[in-house]
Amino acid sequence: MIFLNSSLVPEDQHSLFKNPLKKEKLMSTKPISRFPVPELKDLPEDIRERIIAVQEKSGFVPNVFLVLAQRPDEFRAFFAYHDALMEKEGGLTKGEREMIVVATSGLNQCTYCVVAHGAIVRIREKSPHLADQLATNYRKADITPKQIAMLDFAVKVTLSSAEIKDADFEEMRKHGFSDDEIWDTGAISAFFALSNRMANLTSMRPNDEFYLLGRIPRK
Repeated sequence: MIFLNSSLVPEDQHSLFKNPLKKEKLMSTKPISRFPVPELKDLPEDIRERIIAVQEKSGFVPNVFLVLAQRPDEFRAFFAYHDALMEKEGGLTKGEREMIVVATSGLNQCTYCVVAHGAIVRIREKSPHLADQLATNYRKADITPKQIAMLDFAVKVTLSSAEIKDADFEEMRKHGFSDDEIWDTGAISAFFALSNRMANLTSMRPNDEFYLLGRIPRK
């Protein structure tokens, strides 16, 4: 997910990521967007409640929620599709879904998504090094040949989707992916191509909290 729930944050790290800001003021002192960011009190009730719930679960509010809240209808559509892809049970693991995000976001030069989803990769895969590897050169990352094939397909969707051929599907099937998993790989890549571009358009700033998540060994 773009936000973390309390079950993803190791207990010994909870104190590092508690947001000292009150519910009425959830924004960083540094600009998080090129566009105006609405006040929490001015948002529709459903969006306001979701943002508050995220803060209460994870200790901070990922800036993507605040930046996209300027457009309520688009906010709802964005997170509905995001959740359908990233929280889906079965098929690709949730860690693999995040690997796709980090690898493709690195190619799209999206700082926000690399940093935010890199934190989730580190936590889901229990690896403090993996996100950095994926964002720079996934082919040398500590992942399986099957996962490299998955990312090869995701990268082609990201960079040259018009060139996808039946042979690309056959390569995925050869590594054991079902058609549903191939769809998910492509859909996640396509969705985050949108997300990356919106983050770059708005100059969305990653929360400081994301940088340390999953890097500190559990005691």
